Amino acid sequence: MTDLTAWIGRTREASDLVTPRLLAEFRATFAPHLAPVSDGIAPPALHWCLAPETPPADALGPDGHAAKGGFLPPVPLPRRMWAGGEIETGSGLRAGDAVTRTETVRDVAFKSGRSGSLCFVTVDHTVATGRGVAIRERQDIVYREAAGAQTGTSAAPERDDPEAYAAIWDVSATPTLLFRYSAMTFNGHRFHYDQPYATRVEGYADLVVHGPMQATLLMNLAATLLGHGPRKFVYRGVSPMTANQIFRVCGRVCGTVFEGVTLDAAGHVCMRARGDA
Repeated sequence: MTDLTAWIGRTREASDLVTPRLLAEFRATFAPHLAPVSDGIAPPALHWCLAPETPPADALGPDGHAAKGGFLPPVPLPRRMWAGGEIETGSGLRAGDAVTRTETVRDVAFKSGRSGSLCFVTVDHTVATGRGVAIRERQDIVYREAAGAQTGTSAAPERDDPEAYAAIWDVSATPTLLFRYSAMTFNGHRFHYDQPYATRVEGYADLVVHGPMQATLLMNLAATLLGHGPRKFVYRGVSPMTANQIFRVCGRVCGTVFEGVTLDAAGHVCMRARGDA
């Protein structure tokens, strides 16, 4: 491929506010699938809506993201997905907080998978307020070959039994839900809203449900079952979730540990998560 190690260590910083409008939009988008919180406390996973990258229109790549080669390396693979990550919550977020997000590229690694070449880019995030560090996070981004260029075979879909979980939220993955979340996060990735692009160019069956949207729902279910937000939350994408179906957000608590999955309408696992109290 190419040597992209020069991007390791790159850092950028952005600021934002936890505004009443953002809190209202977040609740309107996800309710009733949110954990109960005290007045003035932000729901779990609101941080993904803060200080997003805001590239001008003429600086976008063909997929709707910021063109590669700026903060993120120019990976020579066209398809991008949010593969997973880990969140550690410190002081948390509150209404009115002034927030500073600092991002650092930790690693760039090429691998071979069942369906062809992959590139994983790991980015560390720190979200801080006047009270100190609110959230530390690792994000794993994966780049894949074009839909028509993949080689090998895909793994058999992973399945799970929803009846093995204590709580289940049924969520309708409508295009409106996807659009609203893209708007809150200023996410221009076309496969979330442009169906011809998602199906004909990137090769998916329909629009793609955001990875962080699924993780947001799992994190809120974890907080609901644990009685408070998890101190540490780890999530991993297993297979793409597509729109225009009702999917299930399932969770249980074993001791002090939350275990959760998202399942599509066919019962395939799309994301797994674990939360430590």
